[in-house]
Amino acid sequence: MKIGILISGRGSNMVALVDAVKRGEIPNSSIAVVISDKPNAAGLEKARARGVETIVVQRRGRTREEHDAEIIDELRKRDVELVCLAGYMRLLSKDFVQAFADRIVNIHPSLLPSFPGLNVQQQAIDHGVKVSGCTVHFVNEDLDAGPIILQRAVEVKDDDTAETLAARILEEEHGAYVDAVRRIVSSRATR
Repeated sequence: MKIGILISGRGSNMVALVDAVKRGEIPNSSIAVVISDKPNAAGLEKARARGVETIVVQRRGRTREEHDAEIIDELRKRDVELVCLAGYMRLLSKDFVQAFADRIVNIHPSLLPSFPGLNVQQQAIDHGVKVSGCTVHFVNEDLDAGPIILQRAVEVKDDDTAETLAARILEEEHGAYVDAVRRIVSSRATR
């Protein structure tokens, strides 16, 4: 299965996926391309260092639909079958979601449906939850609302800040994302 990964920043979840594919932990798959909307995203260099093709597709004042159309085109040129959002900080257009229906996956740093959107660790602390975590889910047209593939729980400690909680959740994200993509690739391989 050819996988395309979209990033906007440091790319730690992208690195986890690329390295897992290279180690054979996600069998019968390859990373076709890493695309960023930010030319200075630290993850681009990490992808290049791992031998993965990278592309920057900046918004440049275009509409979401125009921007997404260019990304869709780049993914299709490489026959991408599964799109993984790894810290991609833009909402996808309806056209993008439909172009890859049931083939876009995201990782979110909360136990959805709790705390969708941004600043989720602070939301968790403010609400006094005792357990947070991360969710890998399919992407649909609603924010952080697609079908859940898997979740990993992380204890919220009494002295946690948004930063300390985020760091512990991020550690769980890497393994969770690899497990979820492995499940998707394996289930498609057996159909």
